[in-house]
Amino acid sequence: MMTQMEHLLLFGSFMVASWFLFTYFWPRLLLSVFKRAILVKGFGDGPIPVNTLYTESQTLFADPLHAPASASKLATTGVNRDTLMTAGWLDLSKGPQVLHVPDFSGRYYSVQFTNPSSNINFAYVGKRATGTQAGNYLVSGPGWEGQVPSGMTQISSPNNSVLVFGRVLVYSDSDLPTAYDLSKQIQLAPLSGWQPRQ
Repeated sequence: MMTQMEHLLLFGSFMVASWFLFTYFWPRLLLSVFKRAILVKGFGDGPIPVNTLYTESQTLFADPLHAPASASKLATTGVNRDTLMTAGWLDLSKGPQVLHVPDFSGRYYSVQFTNPSSNINFAYVGKRATGTQAGNYLVSGPGWEGQVPSGMTQISSPNNSVLVFGRVLVYSDSDLPTAYDLSKQIQLAPLSGWQPRQ
């Protein structure tokens, strides 16, 4: 027959193990759901293929409370009225990707890179981190040993899977088309097929 102390030790061990499992697996589960939302539904206009960036539509940005039924939670989470969102999921196992950003002429923008296995942002491109001038960034996976093209900055990812999330400031309703055009110019291309922009 177990004593009360043995019951407490058993219960305590169970609680510690449960806490550890929850703490360890919950962020990974959430990122798995987020990845599925991006790759399957995107912002409601259909799937966003791997190694592709997609910007939310001007219509969805203008009226986020009345999003179409097809919109994923990605599109409607935390109604955002000052920045257009861009999202994508990278797979660097077949080689690096080149991120191109246009000249933002002082406008706030940010592109964050997140390691999905640890839920840690490991790099940023944007006004606060790299400035607002046009640029090309080589995003490479762990162990990549190729040569970085001239004039390009390397971003080394600790994982071959990378969540990319961008934001571009929208000054006003009348500024939305300009901000949207700039957002659409944030693009990815595989290094193997990358051509310098004129």
